[in-house]
Amino acid sequence: VQLQASGGGLVQPGGSLRLSCEASGDTFRRDTVAWFRQAPGKEREFVSAIFRGGGSGHYATSVKGRFTVSRDNTKNTWYLQMTSLNPEDTAVYYCAAGRRLILSTIRQEDAYDYWGQGTQVTVSS
Repeated sequence: VQLQASGGGLVQPGGSLRLSCEASGDTFRRDTVAWFRQAPGKEREFVSAIFRGGGSGHYATSVKGRFTVSRDNTKNTWYLQMTSLNPEDTAVYYCAAGRRLILSTIRQEDAYDYWGQGTQVTVSS
C-alpha cells in the first residue's frame, strides 16, 4: 500500500486548505485513516482520524471545530478540510492508514501500518 498526500501550501492566517491522501490497493475501505503533523522542532502529533465506515471523525483538541476529516472509499482517498488556520498550524502533514485500530489507539503513531510522504502547510502573512 502506498499513500500519496497533496494539497499543502502557503496560506494566510484565517485561510483554508484541503489536504488529500490517496491510497493504492483495493483494501483501503477496511482501513482506519488519519492525519498527523510535525511542526519544526517538535514531535509528530495526532490531528484527526476516521474509521473505515466513515461517520464522525476524531480530532485533537487544538483543531476541533476548525478541521474536518472525511473519506471517499470509492476513490481510495481521504481529506482534511482545514479552516481558520493560524501560524501554530504550520507543519508537515502526514497521512496514515492502519487495519487494527480502535478508539483508544487512533492517536498512537505506532498503531498505523502505512504512511504518506508528508505535505507542507505554512500559515503566514
